Amino acid sequence: MDASPFHDDPPVGIPRTSTTPHAPDGQTARAGVPRREALAALAQRHSVGPRWLTDPAPDDADLRRAIACALRAPDHGLLRPWRAVLVGREQRRLLGDLFASIARDQGGDEAAIAREIERAERGPALVAWIARIQPGIDDVPAHEQWMTTGGALTLFLSALHLMGYGAKTLSGRKCSHPRLQAAFCTPGETLVAFITVGTPSRAAAARGCDDLDFHWQPWQPQNLGGAGPSAPH
Repeated sequence: MDASPFHDDPPVGIPRTSTTPHAPDGQTARAGVPRREALAALAQRHSVGPRWLTDPAPDDADLRRAIACALRAPDHGLLRPWRAVLVGREQRRLLGDLFASIARDQGGDEAAIAREIERAERGPALVAWIARIQPGIDDVPAHEQWMTTGGALTLFLSALHLMGYGAKTLSGRKCSHPRLQAAFCTPGETLVAFITVGTPSRAAAARGCDDLDFHWQPWQPQNLGGAGPSAPH
């Protein structure tokens, strides 16, 4: 039996097309996905805050589809340096207790503790993103493993977006607290962030203008030292 969560379905969020691969008009990707439609949808992905996320949450099948997409991140050595953990709704109270205990440790008053308990309940679905970075691998240094972990998260968020869900990645000082790390991680792992997911109750808004010219530039060699232009032969 095919273990793929997609089976014979078209790619996530994109209708099936009858266009053959290598279409001469350049509008269709090799797997039969309309390129312009897919690119336009991806370019519209923005984070959606928990207050704007409502039911329905993605079910297990949709979350597995998103994880299947996350596994397509570039992964030198196939180390799979990440995993995702679903925090069930019935587990939110336990998570709130952890948040509250951290707030107490940090000297928070009762109002701050109540806010932390409430934060654990936000969002219809909650996923913890965990990195498993293996040091000492010469061919796959730590920074490459971190790139894979971030790339997988991006593909996970993009897949959810294409299925019609909104999401927001939440991290910060609390994620690094030893109590939370111990609750989610095995030795050698790091809790990176929580992702809250649901159906957007309003359209996602861009937080600023994209400066493509800053992020996409031709190479202008600098600081080459003694590596100057080769002398003519």
